[in-house]
Amino acid sequence: MHNPLMPKAQSVIPVERIISSIYLVRGEKVMLDSDLAQLYGVTTSRLNEQVKRNIDRFPRDFAFQLTRAEFDSLRSQIAILKDGGRGTHRKYLPYVFTEHGVAMLSSVLHSKKAVEVNISIIRAFITVRQMLATNRDLARKVQEHDQKITVLVDAVQKLLTPPPAPKKNPIGYVPSED
Repeated sequence: MHNPLMPKAQSVIPVERIISSIYLVRGEKVMLDSDLAQLYGVTTSRLNEQVKRNIDRFPRDFAFQLTRAEFDSLRSQIAILKDGGRGTHRKYLPYVFTEHGVAMLSSVLHSKKAVEVNISIIRAFITVRQMLATNRDLARKVQEHDQKITVLVDAVQKLLTPPPAPKKNPIGYVPSED
């Protein structure tokens, strides 16, 4: 709920930019350490260093390191690395942070900017959650609508199908088939 004593802050970073950095890995919505470091204005190694110094604040449901297969899959989907050049290839597999891990980052990155960026990122996660809920509701409504249309089309087809011609009784003598 909005605190009337505190003005609602404008997002430091456009929500669209943050949302484009949220990926689905192991069934979790996560952000890469490199994307977060860029948003916070620190190096990836500095961000990871602070996390490792405070590892007890980051259980596996807050942050985890990608496997080689996960990293390769993500890399092929989003083109994480540029071709060639020094510093374009990562030495270590990246860490990813869930929404809870992102919230915890502000406690290890001590700066006003870290707090502001965290608020923007948490709002982006909320927006993604709302969009997914809206899409699920819309899909359910479309499915219900499709079912009603199918019933309607079947009823109309039955009405348009002429009834079979009644079997006429032959006139005259009909020999029995015995």
